[in-house]
Amino acid sequence: MNTISAETPDIRDTWLADALSERYLAYALSTIMARSLPDVRDGLKPVHRRLLFAMRQLRLNPDSPYKKSARVVGDVMGKFHPHGDTAIYDAMVRLAQDFAVRYPLVDGQGNFGNIDGDNAAAMRYTEARLTDVAQSLLEGIDEDAVDFRQTYDGEDEEPVVLPAAFPNLLANGAQGIAVGMATSIPPHNVDELCAALQHLIKYPDARDETLVDLIPGPDLPTGGILIESRESVLEAYRTGKGGFRVRARWEVEKLKNGTWQVVVTEIPYQVQKSRLVERMAELLQARKLTMLGDIRDESAADIRLVLEPKSRNVDPDVLMESLFRQTDLESRIPLNLNVLDKDIVPRVMSLKEALHAFLEHRHEVLIRRTNHRLAKIAHRLEVLAGYLIAFLNLDEVIRIIREEDEPKAELIRTFELTDVQAEAILNMRLRSLRKLEEIELRKEFEDLSAERDDLKALLGDDVRRWRVVSQQIGDIRRQFGKATEIGRRRTEIGAPPSPVVVPLEAMVEREPITVICSEKGWIRALRGHIGSDQEVKYKEGDGERFRVHAETTDRVLVFATDGRVYTITGDKLPSGRGHGEPLRLMFDLANEEDVVAVRVHRPGETLLVASTEGRGFVVPSDEVLAQTRSGKQVLVLDGKAKAIVCVPVGGGDTVAVVGTNRKLLLFDLSDLPEMSRGKGVILQKYKSGGQLADAVVFKAEEGLSWTLQGGRRRVETDLEPWRGKRAGAGKNPPNGFPRPPKFT
Repeated sequence: MNTISAETPDIRDTWLADALSERYLAYALSTIMARSLPDVRDGLKPVHRRLLFAMRQLRLNPDSPYKKSARVVGDVMGKFHPHGDTAIYDAMVRLAQDFAVRYPLVDGQGNFGNIDGDNAAAMRYTEARLTDVAQSLLEGIDEDAVDFRQTYDGEDEEPVVLPAAFPNLLANGAQGIAVGMATSIPPHNVDELCAALQHLIKYPDARDETLVDLIPGPDLPTGGILIESRESVLEAYRTGKGGFRVRARWEVEKLKNGTWQVVVTEIPYQVQKSRLVERMAELLQARKLTMLGDIRDESAADIRLVLEPKSRNVDPDVLMESLFRQTDLESRIPLNLNVLDKDIVPRVMSLKEALHAFLEHRHEVLIRRTNHRLAKIAHRLEVLAGYLIAFLNLDEVIRIIREEDEPKAELIRTFELTDVQAEAILNMRLRSLRKLEEIELRKEFEDLSAERDDLKALLGDDVRRWRVVSQQIGDIRRQFGKATEIGRRRTEIGAPPSPVVVPLEAMVEREPITVICSEKGWIRALRGHIGSDQEVKYKEGDGERFRVHAETTDRVLVFATDGRVYTITGDKLPSGRGHGEPLRLMFDLANEEDVVAVRVHRPGETLLVASTEGRGFVVPSDEVLAQTRSGKQVLVLDGKAKAIVCVPVGGGDTVAVVGTNRKLLLFDLSDLPEMSRGKGVILQKYKSGGQLADAVVFKAEEGLSWTLQGGRRRVETDLEPWRGKRAGAGKNPPNGFPRPPKFT
């Protein structure tokens, strides 16, 4: 038998759930704070920050020769980031792609991928160095501008955050998915950001409307046209959450004989051109782009997608509107300004809060760099004062150095020097003993004294410090603003599109179909509207259960006994060839035979749903649409109850319910609540284990009808004997009512 020795360290009994939750929480916090969310101050995640810092240590400045990417990745992985080389290289590649980041931080040489989605070459083939933008993010890092921490192995140090003279968070944006939270920040124009920052320095309580005037929206690397309304943009920036609709830029090229073609020159951000063309080709082949004749990709260095209309009589605006609705030529760029603040706490910031956080960081960097410079000046002034004493007493200094056994101690005692001054004198070169050197030292002493006084005055003047911060932002604006090639706005700020009427046939071919569902739960769609008198073939032992007329553009609702509703469009149904497909393969349906109703969704229609336990309610059909194959739970059931009714309300005003005990009850439809999900209210009460058998909604003035044997319909207009209150027991139905009790 194994025994645990007394020397075994710290073995504790604990619940597995507690141990798992503790470890998962640690993992979640690590993902949030050290991997997925950017810092609001420099806009970088740890891997990006470590990449730039490692490249700086390798002296890969903008004016230096390139070095192999593998060298950079190796340094980052070995010194700072103990993760896979592929992840590090992928992060580096993205920083070099001018179609992925608005202001690249890495200057890449070689194949770094393209907008088609092709991968970059292996790291052994590509080379890289820093850009001027990255250089501005690192400016002042050697001047105690930011805190440093130990690396993962304790052998080196890395910056907690970069000084960031450049507003990188909003200029380049960020995307990340952590545990329980995510961030999505689109790129913006740095000239506009600098203008807003300078305005906030002058007016710290500036209104959001003023900031939106200065920053009207994102400025995406791939251009495009922003078509979001000002109100939506304002609300997104005010709350830190929202989105921006962006459309491709296009123009019409006139051809001979009155023909024309559309040329797309810019596509939305983060849309892969090859995937866009492939998807459009698929829709074209599926005959869902009925106004488009052909698509060609004639791109070289610039994007050029050629769209040929099926007919020259097609209106270009209508053609493009149909494409915007069906393809990624129009895309929504999300905004979720979820970032780490200066205390490394994740939270969603507004645009103003993010700008203020950057300004506070720049102000703190200015103070720290000023104090660092003051310390350097104080040290240099101390050394210069010692040099000047040495020049005034040069002969005695030389004698002490030549004759004394302990010259340093003797110098300190004789001239009342500090240890730093004595050490500097002993390390002085003989060539420095010129008269000219003494003059230069005195001038340097005076200049440094004046600079020291100026810096101390700066530290004591808050208004002046903010003026310096504004000047630094102005320098960034001049270096990277709209006066430069990289700084001009690429994404046009457009107006929301005017409503263009696009015929439905321009979106998708609309064909009549007949939806057939068999008794064993096999479903299919036959072309055309097939009448009930036309025979349809089924598998042996199977037969017809539901037959519904629809069109390929319709959505078909399948209501099951478990109270769930499943949704499928007409063009996605199996074809009429063969016997179709079982519903359990199309949806997460336990049994194909558990189908209560198959209906065509009609927008604005209301349905009555009910269960065998005699409970039900009315629900708008728009509320039951499901987006996944698992369907949508509408009717909540208890015990062994099953859903048995899903009928349209139509223009009815009266509900008729009948139980398995053959008791019939009529009450007003207005007595039923409208719900989107739930058990509903009691429709009819039963004794001795009775259940609801059927329910229907009808107009009282037209009477209640049911099907007799032989297929004939009977209509009863005198309804008073069966009228009552909802949840009543009901009375025996008229003579001839079907057995088992059913209305249809």
